[in-house]
Amino acid sequence: MPIRSLQALCLVSFFLADVRDGLGPFLGIFLTQQGWQPNDVGFVMTAGGLAGLIATLPAGIVTDATRYKRLLLLGGCILITIATLWLWYSQQTWVVGVTQIISGVSAAFIAPVLAGITLGLTGQRGFNRQMGRNEAFNHGGNMSAALVAGAATWYWGIGSVFILMTTMALLTALSILAIRGQDIDHQAARGLDEKSDKAVPRLSDLTRNAPLMIAGVTLLLFHLANAALLPMLSMRVAASPGGMNPGVYAAATVIISQAVMIPVAIWTAARAETLGYQRLIMLALLLLPVRAILAASFTDPLFMIPVQMLDGMAAGILGVAVPGYIVQLLRGSGHVNAGQSAVMLMQGAGAAFSPALTGIIVRHYSYSVAFGTLSVIALVAMIIWWQSRKLTAVSPA
Repeated sequence: MPIRSLQALCLVSFFLADVRDGLGPFLGIFLTQQGWQPNDVGFVMTAGGLAGLIATLPAGIVTDATRYKRLLLLGGCILITIATLWLWYSQQTWVVGVTQIISGVSAAFIAPVLAGITLGLTGQRGFNRQMGRNEAFNHGGNMSAALVAGAATWYWGIGSVFILMTTMALLTALSILAIRGQDIDHQAARGLDEKSDKAVPRLSDLTRNAPLMIAGVTLLLFHLANAALLPMLSMRVAASPGGMNPGVYAAATVIISQAVMIPVAIWTAARAETLGYQRLIMLALLLLPVRAILAASFTDPLFMIPVQMLDGMAAGILGVAVPGYIVQLLRGSGHVNAGQSAVMLMQGAGAAFSPALTGIIVRHYSYSVAFGTLSVIALVAMIIWWQSRKLTAVSPA
């Protein structure tokens, strides 16, 4: 086992946490403070999501085919950082739109490449455990960055978040370079063994895989219901006069959820063999409707605590269980990273439309109605996964 490269991979996961999502929940706050309306913020976030959506499947196919995975990861981080700094410099509508498109496309490559590198370093047997570590370090990085961002925005304003992200991007680049290229087994990274065919994945092979498509549709609905919850919670605070400092509120929401995700990710990696991926994914799906109902029912900032704790539990489970499920489902096919991207494509579709959908509902009705709508969508996702449990059942190796 290449210990040095795995340690560097953990550091990549830690520092990448504040780079991959750009400004994350701080984007809505920043643009709101610049006079943007909720529906306009939702539309530019959706533009970035759609751009990433288009790039997602090609990203997985490229990850399967290339031997330059580290370079792809490094390039994605650099582009996201440049786009975010450009947004800080100018908030013209076209600039904001272009920066979100660049960030969306670049971020589309990060998840499949990171999963491919992990599988290439560990092989099938060590994948779940290392993914648990990756997720734990990722959430630890998010929590640490949120703590620093909360303090920085309190003293220096929202602009300090841009400086923090640039610093994290530099540390991410150094960590990527510490992963030794010769330690990555590129055949294993795409789910192949010595006896397997090395053919480039075909899209038709993925669309004919019914369990993969069911998982994708389920997660599309999950992210349609989930993606806008945190930005809209932060925007609700930013739009309320005399309330909590919105930058501190956004940082607190991230800290709470990330603190919960760390032990949950480790627990999920340890329980995958005994509980199975299907039950773990179902458990995560059960948590989202409760979270959305709480957000709809209570406007007091203190209720952000249970809302974000539930978010941390669901994200911690899915962050480990979904990649592990796909690796096991497509083992030996050579299509693993393309399969990861096919599911990410559907997840991204849900996440991309979530801010625009929620922004429209907020503009015409209220935040409570928007959160209530998201809870209904989450229930539909849960029902689909439950009804398809016999077809989607896969046990980890």
